[in-house]
Amino acid sequence: MEARENFSADVMQYAPQLFSTAVRMTRNRADAEDLVQETYLKAWRAFDSYEQGTNLRAWLFRIMTNTYINKYNAKLRRPDETELDDVEELYLFRRMGAFDQSKMSASAEDQMFELFTDDEVKSAIEDLPESFRLPVLLSDVEGFSYKEISEMLDVPIGTVMSRLHRGRKTMHKRLYQYAKDRGLVNEALLVETDGASAPSQPE
Repeated sequence: MEARENFSADVMQYAPQLFSTAVRMTRNRADAEDLVQETYLKAWRAFDSYEQGTNLRAWLFRIMTNTYINKYNAKLRRPDETELDDVEELYLFRRMGAFDQSKMSASAEDQMFELFTDDEVKSAIEDLPESFRLPVLLSDVEGFSYKEISEMLDVPIGTVMSRLHRGRKTMHKRLYQYAKDRGLVNEALLVETDGASAPSQPE
């Protein structure tokens, strides 16, 4: 009994993290509450299968992720990835020169996302296609490794990497649009930058 009591106390410390990710998964607070509740119910029932000393947080997130996939979107295991084939590589960073440098500090890549509000970043993540949103959430928000995400989603590591790559490119495009809308981008310089990066044509 003591072991179960300790287990209950240990798992509850992760409730805020689970709920935050559940909201981004379901995009609905009521569904997120149900998802977290079901996650804890399954964790309690699976207590005997948990190996003491292993990563409890990852174990809980795996239960929640599998529950979400099975209950809310079974198609996540075989997504149509062709929709993002035309998203330009490193969309934001190729356009660094077009940003108002007075709003940025020395480390360009580190400072890039500080230009955007939390709501803008959250919206860019939540607007991702289902199959790409989960890897981005688990990797870039929760900090899980490729291997852990592979186990949570039950897909090969290569698939995780591919979906992360595509998801991040799509996020870059959405955030760049936010930057344009807020006047953080110098359109004239953008044209110059894009023109300079294009290969010169023979006369």
